Amino acid sequence: MLHSSSMPIPQSQTTHFLKDIMRQPGELKRTLDHFSGAGQGALDAAVTAVRAARRVYLSGIGSSWHAGLNVAALFQVGGRPVYLVDAAELVQFAAIPAGAVLIVISRSGRSVEIVQLLAKARESGAMVIGITNAADGALAREAQIAIVVPVALDHAISVNTYTTLALAAGILADSVTGEGTAFPQGLKPNTGSSSMSDLKVRPPNNARLADSPVGKVVSSEGSTGTSASPTGSVTNLLSRAFAAAENAITGWQAQIETSEWLAPRSTTYFLARGSSLGSAYEARLMWEEGVKAPATAMGAASFRHGPQEIVQKDMRFGIWIDGARMREQDLALARDLRKLGARVMLIGQRLPSDAGDLVFQLPEIASEWQFLIDIIPVQLVAERLARLSGSDPDTFRLCSFVVEDEAGLLPGEKPTR
Repeated sequence: MLHSSSMPIPQSQTTHFLKDIMRQPGELKRTLDHFSGAGQGALDAAVTAVRAARRVYLSGIGSSWHAGLNVAALFQVGGRPVYLVDAAELVQFAAIPAGAVLIVISRSGRSVEIVQLLAKARESGAMVIGITNAADGALAREAQIAIVVPVALDHAISVNTYTTLALAAGILADSVTGEGTAFPQGLKPNTGSSSMSDLKVRPPNNARLADSPVGKVVSSEGSTGTSASPTGSVTNLLSRAFAAAENAITGWQAQIETSEWLAPRSTTYFLARGSSLGSAYEARLMWEEGVKAPATAMGAASFRHGPQEIVQKDMRFGIWIDGARMREQDLALARDLRKLGARVMLIGQRLPSDAGDLVFQLPEIASEWQFLIDIIPVQLVAERLARLSGSDPDTFRLCSFVVEDEAGLLPGEKPTR
């Protein structure tokens, strides 16, 4: 599906982008509930497979890659490192060892790189855990374990598909580590059998199910392993954070309407750490897709190793402040940027109201899971800035909704292999 260019959306008109943003807290809550019910079986099998694997890859492309950036931090902090590799790079420039487990994130499951990665995994004898929003996509059909997150697809820019897939992958990561990084009780597995009603398990190429990690989970009676579904307390705590974020949207919009941080045709840098790093990269993509303006994203620490030479008066910076780590250092960074004449937007919990030119206070949520809601105020900024810039965030001039070929940008003759 190729979106054509259109006239700019009038300032008074509600965009599809905004409508997608507004329904996001509800979709996150429904996704959370899904893994305490129908989605539990697939989650259990995925946890067993990842725990048994010697090598685990985490991959995606576009917004799904950004979700992987968020979730990789949960694996790392739990002491279960994964290989985080862009899907295109994994297809073209890596050898996948036999017996590896690939966690592949893709909203449609039909992007050309994902289809190629599925073929490469089959040839390598690797297992694929697919996390997707589309039950009819190649990823859901061909993955040995398919975790399908039911959500209405976004109109154009990935909003709900981005955060719900990040939530699903995050629950998997936290369940695998068993560290309870989210809350005191964590997302630790519960004992007992689980429903396998929506589980789809296939052995990797040239492998028997009984020899695979998942073979120990599936039987005619259902799962013989432990359940990784979120505990009631975790569900309640995350649900409260989603509800609080929904209630905060009106206040965030009021801040945006009067803020001078929003400036069409400005130079914009996004900086973050840890699990919010994916939020920074996702913001950069929204500027490119929706505002139709250049932007860049990187780690806050990396910015201080040379890129700070770019700082000039009236540049725009968006900085995510972690809930627990490096807070004072990043607040000092924001202060210095403002002293140098830049305008700073801050997103985080318990922030001084005067620490930036535009400060978004987030509801209380564990720092490792902050990425689930810290993208929402920036989505609102992107939507508003797009309209201020005379851009239409609801259409793509060049990009198709699903990228199904690898060559060029414009229609025409494709190279032969």
